[in-house]
Amino acid sequence: MARRLLNNAMWEQCAAALAEVKDPRGAPPGLEDRMFVEAVLYLARTSLPWRDLPEEFGAWSAVYMRFRRWEKAGVWQGLWEVLSRGATPALLDVFVDSTSIPVHPHAAGAPKKKALTRLLVARAAV
Repeated sequence: MARRLLNNAMWEQCAAALAEVKDPRGAPPGLEDRMFVEAVLYLARTSLPWRDLPEEFGAWSAVYMRFRRWEKAGVWQGLWEVLSRGATPALLDVFVDSTSIPVHPHAAGAPKKKALTRLLVARAAV
């Protein structure tokens, strides 16, 4: 069982903020909002790939697609803005923005080395 990050008081603040920013239309998801947010926080703190998400959070692909839909709809940005206006410091420590997370150079837009280029350079050297 994966360790949870949000206690009940934190989740109440988070749920209130989600009620402000999330569109209520549409079919209810299979995974409740609290477990979904816990799944995303779990991935953020463990740096696991999506496919390695524990089964207790549901199908990794469903969690991933919901994450992407929330991202596209601006739910994450809205959640951060609402929480930063009045959430407790403990909850704000849980939700970090991307400026405080180091990124591997491969994920930071560094150009990829091409095998063909290396082969041509090696041939030219010989």
